[in-house]
Amino acid sequence: MGVLIGLDIGTTALKAAVFDTAGGLLAVSTQEYTLITPQVNYVEESGEVYWKALKDAVTDLNRQYPLAGEEEAALAISAQGETLFFLDRDGKLLRNAIVWMDNRAQEEALFLKETFGDETCFRVTGQVSFEPCWPASKILWVKNHEPEIFEKTDKFLLIEDYFIYRLTGLLATEGSLVCSSTWWDISRKTYWTEMLDVLGIKESQLAPVRESGEAVGRILPEMAEELGLPANLTVCTGALDQAAGAIGAGNYREGMFSETIGAALAVCAPVSRPVFDPNRRMPLHYFAVPDTYMIHTFTNGGMTLRWFRDRFCPVELQAQELGIDDAYNLISREVDKIPAGSDGLVMLPHLAGSNAPDVNAKAKGVWFGFTLQHTRRHFMRAVMESLGYIVRRNIDAMADMGIEVKEIRSLGGGSKSEVWNQIKSDICQIPLETVNSVEAASLGAAILAGKATGVFEDVGAAVDRMVKVKKRTEPDPEKKEVYDAGYRMYQDLFRDLEGCFEKTI
Repeated sequence: MGVLIGLDIGTTALKAAVFDTAGGLLAVSTQEYTLITPQVNYVEESGEVYWKALKDAVTDLNRQYPLAGEEEAALAISAQGETLFFLDRDGKLLRNAIVWMDNRAQEEALFLKETFGDETCFRVTGQVSFEPCWPASKILWVKNHEPEIFEKTDKFLLIEDYFIYRLTGLLATEGSLVCSSTWWDISRKTYWTEMLDVLGIKESQLAPVRESGEAVGRILPEMAEELGLPANLTVCTGALDQAAGAIGAGNYREGMFSETIGAALAVCAPVSRPVFDPNRRMPLHYFAVPDTYMIHTFTNGGMTLRWFRDRFCPVELQAQELGIDDAYNLISREVDKIPAGSDGLVMLPHLAGSNAPDVNAKAKGVWFGFTLQHTRRHFMRAVMESLGYIVRRNIDAMADMGIEVKEIRSLGGGSKSEVWNQIKSDICQIPLETVNSVEAASLGAAILAGKATGVFEDVGAAVDRMVKVKKRTEPDPEKKEVYDAGYRMYQDLFRDLEGCFEKTI
């Protein structure tokens, strides 16, 4: 095998990266696109916009590394979940894709809730409740509001399925992506026929489900020519972006836990068996390693530090614009001057609601405990600590399920700050490691491509070869007492303010 290509198809950008089989990054390209938001709760994107992003990315890659000259290569995809495509009998798109964050299908989600019940949803699919963003709700919305599109639709595909189909002419999906459709039985690993009947669709209209890291087929000759990819490119099943990112960070076995702080704070913990939260707070997903699962959730709190930077850090932003230093680096230096616990200042970072394990769409951001002694630096540190408390809250919720976390792998923008990494490790009192590759999701997809084509015996062997630990941060036991107190205050504030949140818009 020559090279391994990982595509990371994100919400607002597609990233393509080329790796050698030792994990070395040979080329990378990011192509951004703008979502279509015609009205409140509607979020769409043109399939051709996604495809153009792929073409532009491959053109850019070829300028950095001559892909077309490779005799053999393999490609897999790290995909955003829940984004839905509608194809006719000729494989042509009938409408824009409905993006994962689209929430128009509220009445349809309520109908499914009334038809099946959220407890059944959780037991069958692993998702804690029926929501407007799930593809099943989206299909019902199209059926109810665009019946002509529904009648013409021959295939309902998720974004990874669509790219595999367009590249190879073959249909395939995989468990980590399809499990949040709410039409797949996560324990039996079969389509949920009762749901398909209610939706009015057939299993033949969906892609066959494979394991992640399986070869689907060779790229079509015309696609290789159009894109500038090797003629002997093998297209493989990839994974949901968070599962791919976990693998790209080396998090692939039980006892490990990865957290990503970017626009969102996402967490992932692999488990060797289906583990259903008895409190029905933590969703269960299928993982990218055969017959394993993952506890995975996210919260919008990850954007809080960026919000603070943009609103309250003009000096740091100006320094960044002048090329003096990155604004986040400057913030980290300021944070390091404040003691653990921010001298009693605690923040709830829920600027756009709170997700599992403490779901509350009306939750708001809160500062508590500031006095005349507190400075801007204290508020900076309190932001970082608040995200650390969310990480610990997820680990505690998993502990209630019998899942022990022994090691944290950190990735995403938040992992670049050594100060923040120390804060998270101290709050959780668990060692934290970062990895060399900043393209964890693309690397995870490339690892799955390597496993699919026999370069590696399994994901574990690939991780051992391709993922390198950059730094290990040990928790400071002397910080335990102050952070235990801060964490208790964080939890008390969230619980005690629920009544206030209900009074807000």
